[in-house]
Amino acid sequence: MSGSESSNPAAGAEPLSFTVHSMPRPALDDAVRRTRAGRWKLLGVVLFAALPVIASYLTYYFWRPEARSNYSDLIEPPRGIPALTLRDLDGVGVDAATLKGQWLLVVVAPAACGDACEKLLYLQRQLREMTGRERDRIDKLWLVIDDAPVAPALRDALQAAPATQVLRVPADEVSGWLAAAPGESLSAHLYIIDPRGQWMMRAPAQPEPAKLKRDVDRLLRAAASWDRPGR
Repeated sequence: MSGSESSNPAAGAEPLSFTVHSMPRPALDDAVRRTRAGRWKLLGVVLFAALPVIASYLTYYFWRPEARSNYSDLIEPPRGIPALTLRDLDGVGVDAATLKGQWLLVVVAPAACGDACEKLLYLQRQLREMTGRERDRIDKLWLVIDDAPVAPALRDALQAAPATQVLRVPADEVSGWLAAAPGESLSAHLYIIDPRGQWMMRAPAQPEPAKLKRDVDRLLRAAASWDRPGR
């Protein structure tokens, strides 16, 4: 062997290279799949639980039959209660926000309260009782739009349980919130306010109790999933 020749067997060989391949991770991939599946199942459960609330909300605010079946006038959009200057019959101020939390059947009339006014006050009581077990979700309110005294006999009658709340309010403030049908006075109607304080229905003048009750029943059913008695 010549001295000029190398005895290194690696001489002239190609350099070695290594390629690292990812090893399969079946356990980790399976865990990811299970996590994703669990999230979808949880989302499905939440949506299923929320369906009654979503359905009642859509029914209450958006769904209307093509053939109008309401006996009363539906107010669209509903009108939220403004900052009314309210006082009770003893002159004590009342925050308008305290009216929220219950359905309200509202009569608007001067303190003198003639025959038409008394009939509406009677209808309030009758209509509330006609709703049966749902009556605890409803309160009665008379907005007196002047400063004249209320007759003692009428005042006492309205205190009979369940009492009608009687509050004085300037007439111009009420007319900025509630409105009569064309050709009618503000005192001609029974107004329906929802638990959020929104005026959303007006009964016709001289309403028929049975037909008006059907409207009230529909409203109570539509709001059953979120409305609870207790103001």
